[in-house]
Amino acid sequence: MSDFTWSSKRVVVTGGAGFLGRHIVTQLRAAGCSEIFVPRQVDYDLREMGNVHRLYREARPHFVIHAAGIVGGIGANRDHPAEFFYDNLMMGVQLLHAAWQTGVEKFVAIGTVCAYPKFTPVPFKEDDLWNGYPEETNAPYGLAKKMLLVQSQAYRQQHGFNSIFLLPVNLYGPGDNFDPTSSHVIPALIRKCVEAQQRGNREIVVWGDGSPTREFLFVEDAAEGVRLAAERYNKSDPINLGSAFEISIQDLVHAIAEATGFKGNIVWDTAKPNGQPRRKLDTSRAEREFGFKSRVDFPEGLRRTVEWYQATQARTA
Repeated sequence: MSDFTWSSKRVVVTGGAGFLGRHIVTQLRAAGCSEIFVPRQVDYDLREMGNVHRLYREARPHFVIHAAGIVGGIGANRDHPAEFFYDNLMMGVQLLHAAWQTGVEKFVAIGTVCAYPKFTPVPFKEDDLWNGYPEETNAPYGLAKKMLLVQSQAYRQQHGFNSIFLLPVNLYGPGDNFDPTSSHVIPALIRKCVEAQQRGNREIVVWGDGSPTREFLFVEDAAEGVRLAAERYNKSDPINLGSAFEISIQDLVHAIAEATGFKGNIVWDTAKPNGQPRRKLDTSRAEREFGFKSRVDFPEGLRRTVEWYQATQARTA
């Protein structure tokens, strides 16, 4: 798509004020897109079809990038499975259906690595997506997002509608959610380490036994991957977005302790769930189909995230 230009496109980015969404908006602006509409939840409850149609009437988008979602770590998923299923399912299904109804040129659905089966062969290949049930603690969220893949493929088959489905791995970076009740593992651990130092605590407690592995993608890289897919990819086959870097939770905790300067003890609460045993994506399809490869390595990304949090905390103290 060498002749593609964002300058002539109107784009709706749901979740555009959120963690990933803000970086997607930045990417689009840098690429020359000047007409970007970010619907705020207070103005558009996207679980209601009337609001979805009103959004499309008012914004008249050529492209819709659906990055909104009700998300959280293991604890939040375990405490709110019904909300995570219903809210994510209703937003996605209605946004894509109305996009087809109103003649949107292209719909970009942002899925989740939580859609993969609990015991997926490593590295996760897109073709393994249906070979089992997701990890139980986040299955309602993962399955709700996964329905966008089914819908995308069905609408392309029946209507010729151009929609794509992306599967980003766990994201991290400056601007992440550091709320201890809903944050993911990296921001949660950074906050624990920083606050332990400030309070003079000699230990932190971490869920599980440290054995699971995870792959993390720096948020700026993820946003670039979304933009490139929006520009260049026009199939409904799912596409992984990742860094292909795998680290155990035990090693991750030690890396975060070192990056934050925490020198106390790490206590593993093995009564709490580990989550999925391993996560590492095969990222070859994204590189082959639209030239995406992550650029920020994990030590640099972690350093930038810790520095951002410490600076933000200092400003708000």
